[in-house]
Amino acid sequence: MSALSPTAPSAVQPTLRLAVVPTPQPPLEERAALRLVHPDRAVPRPAHRPGPRPRKLQAPVPDGDFGPVWSARSDLPTAAATGRALLTTTLEALTGRRPLTQLRPFTTVGVYAALTSGRRPGWCTEGKGPVVLGRVQVCEPVDGVAEVSAVAHRAGRAHAVAARLEGIDGRWRCTALQIG
Repeated sequence: MSALSPTAPSAVQPTLRLAVVPTPQPPLEERAALRLVHPDRAVPRPAHRPGPRPRKLQAPVPDGDFGPVWSARSDLPTAAATGRALLTTTLEALTGRRPLTQLRPFTTVGVYAALTSGRRPGWCTEGKGPVVLGRVQVCEPVDGVAEVSAVAHRAGRAHAVAARLEGIDGRWRCTALQIG
């Protein structure tokens, strides 16, 4: 007889045993209620979802006393006029013709911090000619959001300028700015 034949005496195999390991966090109310009804039955754990957690967009608090409030398009002034004023003021501030503090009412904290960080496009700091802003194009993809763009001319060269405006607290605020 060979060692692998089915009639050969087999070695004693250990029996498998299931060990329930308690979770490190306190049980949820559902689990506690299920354990009261069936104390000897194991409660199944929720399925594991690998990967990063989805980012939830934080909308401003609707109460006006505790934070900004999104504004509808009907509650806001003309996006084209505000966009032109924002782009003109921004370019004049970057060329040194205005103080940068005049941009604070137009921008969010992040955009203002980026503008005051000291980095400026080379074409804004070089040259003495005025900056001439062309026609402002406005696109409103969603209620309360406007994207404005224009071409700025200085010393015979053209440069693209774009901004995203969002209606916050009844006025347009610049939440993103790109100067080419």
